[in-house]
Amino acid sequence: MSNELEGKVAFITGAARGQGRAHAVKLASMGADIVAVDIAGPVADFLPYPAATPDDLVETVRLVEELDRRILGVEADVRDRDALKGAADRAVAELGSLDIVVANAGICEPAKWQDISQQSWQDTIDINLTGVWNTITATAQHLIDGGKGGAIVITSSYAGKKVQPMMIHYTASKHALVGLTRGFAIELGPHNIRVNSVHPGAVATPMGGGDTVDRIEASTRENPKVNQMGQAFLEPGWMEPEAIANAVAFLVSPASATITSEHLSVDQGMQYF
Repeated sequence: MSNELEGKVAFITGAARGQGRAHAVKLASMGADIVAVDIAGPVADFLPYPAATPDDLVETVRLVEELDRRILGVEADVRDRDALKGAADRAVAELGSLDIVVANAGICEPAKWQDISQQSWQDTIDINLTGVWNTITATAQHLIDGGKGGAIVITSSYAGKKVQPMMIHYTASKHALVGLTRGFAIELGPHNIRVNSVHPGAVATPMGGGDTVDRIEASTRENPKVNQMGQAFLEPGWMEPEAIANAVAFLVSPASATITSEHLSVDQGMQYF
């Protein structure tokens, strides 16, 4: 444990499990108090993995409290900006400030273009892109009002730099986050608020495993050449969510005080091979 983030409050979406939980635990271990936001319930019926549950969010709260940090567990959908604004207002009222935002919530559905329903397209954009917009616009004024600067990290993907085969809607949403990162970096820079994105490769989480992998493999059988895309250059290929949390921790820490509008890949070289 360290105290690099002592006195800071971090607002994290998609925090009930997976990468979001890893971010919450990592930042708490560095001294931050946490606002853990998650829908903690059904998201969309086309997803090939189970949704997070209220019990998952309770477990995140428990893990942070074990580190002697304060935490608010909030059930909210990133598609609902008013709910996010309410969570941000509550955080400032109860924890004293907002200093860090990690816009992490997202969904992923492997499918060929002709199998992507209009609902699937819309939900993917609404959660992965508009959900990040909602998260930042619901919290940024609190960072500005705090007068101490701050740090925002957006979770994009390897697919935000290079196409992820058989996931056009996911790829489009994650590419768009690069533009969102750059735009917010420009507009929030005068307030000394840094905005960066992190681009994970294959991560061992419920979203990244199981039926998701099976559906990717099934989708690529008709075009086996795409199986050569996105090969991890390091072993074992799959990463634990803590690997991404370490990158997020760097981007919100004093060590990255001069870094903004950057797009940090944590993908074992996948974008290049």
